[in-house]
Amino acid sequence: MQKQILGVCVIVGLLVAVSSSPIVAARAQGAMKDMKEKSLYDRLGKKKAITAVVDEFVSRVAADNRINKFFAATAGDKARLKKFKGNLVDQICEASGGPCKYKGKDMKTAHLGMGVSGGDFTALVEDLSGALDKFNVGAHEKDQLLGALAPMKAQIVEKP
Repeated sequence: MQKQILGVCVIVGLLVAVSSSPIVAARAQGAMKDMKEKSLYDRLGKKKAITAVVDEFVSRVAADNRINKFFAATAGDKARLKKFKGNLVDQICEASGGPCKYKGKDMKTAHLGMGVSGGDFTALVEDLSGALDKFNVGAHEKDQLLGALAPMKAQIVEKP
């Protein structure tokens, strides 16, 4: 028992000594500063990476029989699809702290009369989550992005 306590004390002592080292402290402060300075937008990989995720997401939605009916008209019109993807990129870019400005309709107006249910919204989130997973977006960044977009649910869902 005394050896175990002594071993723990030695490990704690080493950790304290190492962490009080000016070099280690400076590196830790630098890492903390980098984490604080980098926006979610930067950590996602900026606009190029967001565009790749949106392309994958839209493909998943188009193939998802649970919700693709909502996007059939958009998917069938190349100009409309391009505008839709551009709006999604800008929306995610802006929501993640990037320089883009979303110029599309507000979510309530855009989804008015579509009859989107809570289950439909969940399917959409699952498709976005799968797209983020494909590009190995970290769990923390994924949670932050989904959290930033979550308030839109109340504006999109019309029925339980």
